[in-house]
Amino acid sequence: MTAAPLLMAEPIDARTKRNLLILVAAQGFIGAQMPIIFIVAGLAGQSLVSNPCWATLPITCIVVGSMLAASPLSLFMQHFGRRAGFILGAFAGALGATIGAYGLMSASFPLFLLGSLLTGIYMSAQAFYRFAATDTATPSFRPKAISWVMAGGLISAVFGPFLVKVTAQSMMVPFLGCYLAVIGLNIFGMLLFMGLDVPHLPKPEKGTDQGRSRIQMLKDPRIAVAIICATVSYALMNLVMTSTPLAVVGCGFQTADAADVVTAHVLAMYAPAFITGHVIARIGVERVVAIGLILLSFAGIVALMGIEMMNFYGALILLGVGWNFGFIGSTAMLSAHHSPQERGRVQGLNDLLVFAGVSVASLSSGILMNCSGASVIDGWDAVNIAMLPLLTMAGAALIWLSLLNRKAQA
Repeated sequence: MTAAPLLMAEPIDARTKRNLLILVAAQGFIGAQMPIIFIVAGLAGQSLVSNPCWATLPITCIVVGSMLAASPLSLFMQHFGRRAGFILGAFAGALGATIGAYGLMSASFPLFLLGSLLTGIYMSAQAFYRFAATDTATPSFRPKAISWVMAGGLISAVFGPFLVKVTAQSMMVPFLGCYLAVIGLNIFGMLLFMGLDVPHLPKPEKGTDQGRSRIQMLKDPRIAVAIICATVSYALMNLVMTSTPLAVVGCGFQTADAADVVTAHVLAMYAPAFITGHVIARIGVERVVAIGLILLSFAGIVALMGIEMMNFYGALILLGVGWNFGFIGSTAMLSAHHSPQERGRVQGLNDLLVFAGVSVASLSSGILMNCSGASVIDGWDAVNIAMLPLLTMAGAALIWLSLLNRKAQA
């Protein structure tokens, strides 16, 4: 793996600054709904369904919704702009939360699942915030722009779990207040995105270069490895985080304790983003991704060492930092290896495959947690052991890319 040279700082124009501020605010405040939902959806699902194996199915529906929406939403933004796409995502988030709230009030698990599926459209839109940050940025500033947007998640890391503590038991129906708070966040988001100013890409004229097809792009080793590492980083983070509230509460702690652990985890996900772009510039994107995969493996080891609160905190903090390096590194790798004409196709393809992996991980999380042993401890151990094969696959892909790079240089 070759280290990239340190890039010189370049001035940032006013439009890029404005867009970056809006996207950071969106990640911080509107994005707070994701910690809220990931804390309470599994617990709410457990209260609505008789078979505990399906407790995390609402989270799976969210991720499936993201997967299904990724390519259409990317193409929608390609034609109508980022602003329209993000407003649509916030509207879908508000609608999903409304249906989810009604599902809780009527004790209807199918309605709750439908609301979760629509929430996935918002989750898909949020995933494009990091790409929107690069649209008006200079090539050298793009990794830092991605990092700053992801760093906005520090606000959501504190704000989301805080809202859970305030609203989870605020009404007769448990967790109903959480979903009402999510509706409010999305309404705020629709107003916030009115100020976004990302130019539309000109449509290629007939006879001009249309860029590579999806199949051709997947044959590019740099794009393929970027997608593999992004998928593994996100899927493993989701696999463990989805089970964490069930494991914490199942081991005798309180919902507030689970919220605190998730707070620490989300802080760890986004706090390193202040430096991730600088680290990429100094040591190279492949090394950053490799560090992320190593930290994810350490997270599984710490989780397997015990079920005290310190184990939960330690594992989830390592999980968050590992995700940050693995996912932001993979995103930077992807953004550097496609043309403007290919942007909509490659970004939609990336998120389609990433969320397909995350869908499998979130569904597997509940099954492993609740149905793979005689106790909560057995289930928690099974979740963390399941990380090994995916980490091995991503590590092998990264080593393969490194060998290809060395061969090309030779």
